[in-house]
Amino acid sequence: MSNEHKKYLQKERQKKWFIFISQISLLILFLTLWEVLSRNRIINAFIFSSPSKIIETLLSLYQSHNLFNHIFTTSMEVIISFSLSTLFGFLIALLLYLFPTLKKILDPFITMLNSLPKVALGPLLIIWIGANQKSIIVMALLINLIVTFVTILNGFIKTDIDKIKLFKVFGASRFDTVTKLIIPSAKLEIISSLKLNISMSLIGS
Repeated sequence: MSNEHKKYLQKERQKKWFIFISQISLLILFLTLWEVLSRNRIINAFIFSSPSKIIETLLSLYQSHNLFNHIFTTSMEVIISFSLSTLFGFLIALLLYLFPTLKKILDPFITMLNSLPKVALGPLLIIWIGANQKSIIVMALLINLIVTFVTILNGFIKTDIDKIKLFKVFGASRFDTVTKLIIPSAKLEIISSLKLNISMSLIGS
């Protein structure tokens, strides 16, 4: 290994450590500022709480043997909503891609649904479904679903037209074109939708 390569690797390690320390420092600064603002009543402690009160609540739940029950319930809600929204989002995106006329028909309705404040539907969902796990999962689904299938659908649409024509020239079936070209070409968008989906599932749950 040359000296130049060693220096390069050392610089890369230093850069990684700098990024990591900066991230930790920002987190500590944020938590400290949050605690100070809450204690001095600059922000509403009832609405925004504070790091110390959150830790007290966690300790209280642990001592009463309820902490892991809450973690398990929330985790299950997140997993179920994430799985369902990913599956339904992918299938809807594929359906709208395969049937462009259907996409044009539903486009204004999709835009309207996307613009609705989903969180504001929470009280209605509680009335319709009840204050239970089902309403939480449905809420997370409403938040996730449109973002998921719109992201994946955009990936399908961006597929290189010349490659699609090449598949047709070689006599590929529609199934082969979709499974071997369209879906693989949208892998970045599918991964992005998964990242968005998991964060939205946590918010919805």
